[in-house]
Amino acid sequence: MTEGLKQATLALRGGINAREPGVSVTPDIVPGSSFYADAEGVGFSANELNGSPPPFYTRWGNPTLTLLEDRLTALEGGSGSIVFGSGMAAISALFLSRLKAGDHLLLSNVCYAGAAELVQDILPGYGIEVTRVDTSKTEAVAAAIRPGKTRLVHIETPANPILRVSDIAAIAEIAHEAGAEFSVDSTIATPVATQPLSLGADYVVHSLTKYLVGHGDALGGSITVRDAERATALRAGPLIHFGAVLSPFAAWLILRGIETLPARMRIHEENARAVARYLEGHPAVASVLWPGLESHPQAEIARKQMKNFSGLLSFTVKGDGKALASRFARELQVISYAVSLGKTVSLLFYIPTDDLLRSAFRLEGQAEADYRAAAGEGVFRLSVGLEDADDLIVDLARVLG
Repeated sequence: MTEGLKQATLALRGGINAREPGVSVTPDIVPGSSFYADAEGVGFSANELNGSPPPFYTRWGNPTLTLLEDRLTALEGGSGSIVFGSGMAAISALFLSRLKAGDHLLLSNVCYAGAAELVQDILPGYGIEVTRVDTSKTEAVAAAIRPGKTRLVHIETPANPILRVSDIAAIAEIAHEAGAEFSVDSTIATPVATQPLSLGADYVVHSLTKYLVGHGDALGGSITVRDAERATALRAGPLIHFGAVLSPFAAWLILRGIETLPARMRIHEENARAVARYLEGHPAVASVLWPGLESHPQAEIARKQMKNFSGLLSFTVKGDGKALASRFARELQVISYAVSLGKTVSLLFYIPTDDLLRSAFRLEGQAEADYRAAAGEGVFRLSVGLEDADDLIVDLARVLG
């Protein structure tokens, strides 16, 4: 039983009940794709998956995947979880299962680039209307929502790459008053920092590829739900019929990563604070964006809903960002110049504003001006890892001067 256990314990024991002699303490990988079936049991309809049927076919369910789902449910305080082959598979499954032609989606205008491209390039072809707003401004959400037509409000907080923070509880109230469901991409925060379901969200989405696995060696995504009916609907539809199934080996790697998640997040935050303070004081740095800094535009909201400020920060510089990026790529010795975030090792990558606005966000007018005010000509996104903070600072100083 996991009731009443703290998160550090749930990260190790969530979903595990068997303690009989001879049972492996470390969860086993079950790689099989099919399982012995009862001739009188489950048939070939996804609708027969209500409840907890025995494993039948891995696209429908697998013991290793089930354990991961149970652990995520425990960590998020939800009623059920579904895991997918990637974070984008989870987001796509959520949008395409909860929205149909004529529905309206309200989305953060700064979010993971893949999600932004999905809603701009794919969803309109299904007859789904999309409005993107700065969800860090709660009044903008209230103004953009269409009661009776908006079916889903989706935010990312903190939002990649400029770490905007949105008020989950306030937006949940707005969405539900309008009859809409509410989902939160909490990849950067992780369950260690924030549990969106407890703040009113109906769904919480994670790219398990990032902090949850933590070592950069597996892709995965998940949706955790506030009530069990939503979990059943997601499994019977998107998971089975879209086929975006997580492999058992990847699930096992993610389970192993989750065991150290609370401990890792403490070090990520500690190191990020030290690096952020160093960067704030450097004459070549124009701004530092990290929710744990008092200078962060939504610092008050961050303190209210985040127990850990995570290890991702962004900074802008006063000189030529592209030229500096080239130097970082050549001269860094500890930090890796590479994309992604949430690994044990530190990752730095330059995101030019013009490229991002043209390829993914496509913001205009005030939304573009607001983004440029935060990002300048481009941001250096730094996923601060578990190395010694002093070594990270020396590595940055070597290039920054």
